[in-house]
Amino acid sequence: MAEVPAADVERMEFQLALRRRGISNQAVLRAMDEVPREYFVDTEFADTAYADQALPIACGQTISQPYVVAYMTEQLEVEPRHRVLEIGTGSGYQAAILSRLAREVVSIERYRTLADAARDRIRTLGYSNITILVGDGAAGMTHTAPFDRIMVTAAAEDLPQPLVALLAAGGKMVLPIGPHDGPQRLVKITKQANGELTRENLVAVRFVPLLPGRAREL
Repeated sequence: MAEVPAADVERMEFQLALRRRGISNQAVLRAMDEVPREYFVDTEFADTAYADQALPIACGQTISQPYVVAYMTEQLEVEPRHRVLEIGTGSGYQAAILSRLAREVVSIERYRTLADAARDRIRTLGYSNITILVGDGAAGMTHTAPFDRIMVTAAAEDLPQPLVALLAAGGKMVLPIGPHDGPQRLVKITKQANGELTRENLVAVRFVPLLPGRAREL
């Protein structure tokens, strides 16, 4: 019997680990399988791309561990007709995952270095329904609103009202909330048809802070 290539074994173990930790949405699991995570990590970390851990990227930021990416994606409840706004492009990995589920993904990054690198990766992979912009993610992008779903991949100390305003009626937002130097929790916000918000507290997490404005460094 032919030996299964090590890369294939790694991907199978990756999927099994997500299932064991409770990820059950088949579309999310398929997206996690389709997007090559090794493209989104620095070369020196390629051998641990599929390990369930966060990894450093440029500009002092991180790429979240696979389970957190899958969990946040599952909680966002993305459907093929949805337009999704992501705040904090980072490596572009989360945007790539979302693009396999949604009609359109708009991702905002405050560091031009990260945005440019993420665009190159997305272009190489042929994911044509992602737009990456450089800007102040905390303020959102009002000219492209509303969005059916919003994901924030940096921790806000309070619920960012400018982002709530960009959410369509019936829309959902998933984000970490908490002090930058203290305990944070993933939260799911749903905007009702009448504009009222419901909040569901999810799991404890640890994210880099959501900072206002564009970064000075390019």
